[in-house]
Amino acid sequence: MTVFPDGRKERLHGHNYTVAVALDLSAVGFEQLIDFGAIKRAIAAECAEWRERTLLAGASPRMERLERRAGEVEIVLCGARYVFPEADVLVLPIDNTTTEALAEIWIDRLRVRLAATLDGSAAVGLEVRIEESPGQGAIAYRAL
Repeated sequence: MTVFPDGRKERLHGHNYTVAVALDLSAVGFEQLIDFGAIKRAIAAECAEWRERTLLAGASPRMERLERRAGEVEIVLCGARYVFPEADVLVLPIDNTTTEALAEIWIDRLRVRLAATLDGSAAVGLEVRIEESPGQGAIAYRAL
């Protein structure tokens, strides 16, 4: 549910997001070879944490209540109350569940997962694209 500054929000709905990851390289060659298997495993691990979850923007300025108790997560957002099974929810430290905010947190989480793989490599930047439908998404970039 995207929340707008004036207090409106979208209805609760789902997306099948797609994720694309790109590396910005300073050199390409045998000596600079990067293990793409490790990168794919890191992407798969991050996707697994998000898969089939309701994503909640825990830092939304319109979040009136967010409580975890007895295996449930209860929120009040823009005056509407929702209760979810806790195992089905991923509360993220973002202010909105837009592709822009999701790309920003996704790249930071992926960067942590890839630190050992990319440290000392020819990779000078990391890019993550999150799309909610083909051609509609956002890109986040971090220099390494």
